[in-house]
Amino acid sequence: MSAAAVEHPCDDGPETLLETANRLTEQLPGHRVEIIGGLVTVAPPPDGPHAKALTALMVPFLSAGLHGEESNVLQGIGLWLPSGPEDYVIPDLAIVDADFDEHLIENNCYDPACFRLVLEVTSGNYQTDLRHKVTAYAQAKIPVYVIVDRKHGRVHVLTEPLPAGYDRHEVYAPGQQAPLPASIGAELSLDVDGIVRAGRSKR
Repeated sequence: MSAAAVEHPCDDGPETLLETANRLTEQLPGHRVEIIGGLVTVAPPPDGPHAKALTALMVPFLSAGLHGEESNVLQGIGLWLPSGPEDYVIPDLAIVDADFDEHLIENNCYDPACFRLVLEVTSGNYQTDLRHKVTAYAQAKIPVYVIVDRKHGRVHVLTEPLPAGYDRHEVYAPGQQAPLPASIGAELSLDVDGIVRAGRSKR
């Protein structure tokens, strides 16, 4: 993920960060624009294996009944962050309370209190997912953060958020199962090998 180069219109003074982010979203269809720590970042459209890994990840969540009356499994839903006045992110996948639509804050982003889990599948921006977003999600008190690190073929499960990060950080390799806490609404484990293989580029 790279920081966006920002040019401000001259007529009405400088844009706010949110105005810049929304302008870039309109100018760059398919890209993911976020504000993390007061910095506008832009990620290119994901590749096919990225989408394939997301589908592989949704299957166990749906099979466990997490998309129903109590919770929903959603892709690309905005999460408003407490780390800055205009900070927000758009995780690849999230498990949210079923009444999430009652917790809209701003800019199509929702209160982090209704998020049970967020998940990122890395692309070229894996450092952002493994560093900056760890702090951002922990500060937002997201109970569970899962990272599929395609570069290194690992699945990270972070729990017990603290102000500067997560107290628990477990890393799982192919051949292992990555258990998730029952606090998400069901007891399940992720098949690391299947997820890593789905996300691997054949080039």
